[in-house]
Amino acid sequence: MKRFVFILVTLLLTLVVFSACGGDDENVLTLYTWEGMFPDEVLDGFEEATGIKVRYENFDYDETMLAKLEETKGGGYDLVIADDYIIDVAIEEGLVQKLNTSKLENYGNINPAYQGKFFDPDDEYTVPYGAGVQTIVYDPSKVTVDIKGYSDLWNEELKDKLGIIANYRVINGMALKVLGASYNTEDANKISEAGVLLGELAGNVRLIKDDNLQDDLLSGEISVAVMYTSQVTAAKLADPSLEIVYPEEGIGLGIMGAFIPSDAPNADAAYKFLDYILKAENGAKCFEYIGYYCTNIAAEAYISEKYKEFLTLPENIDMNRSEMIEMIGAGADEAHMTAWVSFKSLCE
Repeated sequence: MKRFVFILVTLLLTLVVFSACGGDDENVLTLYTWEGMFPDEVLDGFEEATGIKVRYENFDYDETMLAKLEETKGGGYDLVIADDYIIDVAIEEGLVQKLNTSKLENYGNINPAYQGKFFDPDDEYTVPYGAGVQTIVYDPSKVTVDIKGYSDLWNEELKDKLGIIANYRVINGMALKVLGASYNTEDANKISEAGVLLGELAGNVRLIKDDNLQDDLLSGEISVAVMYTSQVTAAKLADPSLEIVYPEEGIGLGIMGAFIPSDAPNADAAYKFLDYILKAENGAKCFEYIGYYCTNIAAEAYISEKYKEFLTLPENIDMNRSEMIEMIGAGADEAHMTAWVSFKSLCE
């Protein structure tokens, strides 16, 4: 009898713990993206407005996210935010479900400039959440070169003054654009030619790093940088005298997108969250927080003047000359990696 009572109590306690840990999926949204993609104000506001708790899980690289979705066969997560090129792969593998836009009252707030792109040409699967362009930033008090494009970064006056992000497709692509080629060329010989040209830049490179490169520009460790949009925003807010250059060779555009996995446990919660961040006021809070270009046209009116210059595309950018980095064949990618490894060794 005592054993029966013990087992019964154990089962009851297990049920209580399971319930407390989020066993009721209807009241939990499992959000999967990079760290720091939403302000607490928005996450807390959503929970208060809907009663749905946000379980925030992080990944480091897009490829990590894809591997997880492949492992769970499109399950495990309710909403994912990732980069354009990896979303393209996830859709091809059947890991993303089509959106029912009738569940999104604020769907019309999306800026059409960020729709209809290669990874979702008919806007069937994704809601854009932030965009960036490959940007050059420099300190005019320390740089005498008139920088107008990528090609100017090879100027010998910039020796040991340049900092660049550690994204091999972006940096190799920079050399390709100088050669007049596409970021997405499949021509291995052209990629190798770009690698040789990139090698000539090594003497000017002081730093290669992805995280907080803006701090090195602000401290004076470097005088010019090729940075992500969020880093440019942080740098300009700290030092308005910095100059931003949109390369004359053409603009490299990247878009982050939100999607619902094919077997999401709580797709209804995902729709509610998407609709919540698509509201103009909430969207403005999000974009001010992440520092990327605002993909919500209605939110632009709510972005403070302090941020507006950095979060809305300047009028002088010709988006018809923009190009997005896409997935390429194995041969081309191998040529990129060979060029990148060689370049990094020359920079050491």
